[in-house]
Amino acid sequence: MKFIRILMIGLIFTGFNTVFAQDGNNQAVYELRTYTTNNGKLDDLNARFSNHTIGFFNKYGMESIGYWIPVDKPNTLIYIIKHKSMAAAKQSWQNFINDPAWKIVAEETNKNGPILAATPESVYMTETDYSLKLMK
Repeated sequence: MKFIRILMIGLIFTGFNTVFAQDGNNQAVYELRTYTTNNGKLDDLNARFSNHTIGFFNKYGMESIGYWIPVDKPNTLIYIIKHKSMAAAKQSWQNFINDPAWKIVAEETNKNGPILAATPESVYMTETDYSLKLMK
C-alpha cells in the first residue's frame, strides 16, 4: 500500500511538472518557414542564407535545425529553427529585421530584383512527448 501511495504521489508530481513545462512562455518552440522565390532566384536565396542569414539567426538566438529544398516544388526553401519560447521568437525576429547590417544584406541581395515571390509562410510548433529528441 505504501508503494502505491508513493507511486501516486510521483505520478501527480510528474503531471504538475508536465503542465508547468508546457507553459507557452517558457517552452521551446520550433518554427517551420517556407520561402518561395521568384524564378531563377533560389540560388540567390541559398547563398544569402549560407553567407549571411544563418549568422544573424545565431546572433539573435535562433537555432537552425535544418534546411530543405522540396523535390516537387521548384523555387522553394523550407527550414526549421528553434526558439527558447514564443516570447523569445518574437523578440529575435524583431531584433533581426531591425538590425542595420541585415538591412544592408537584404538590400544588396535584392539589387538584381527581389528574391522572394511572396511573404514567407511561418508555422510555430511545440514538440510532442513522442517526438524524436533532437540532439542540439
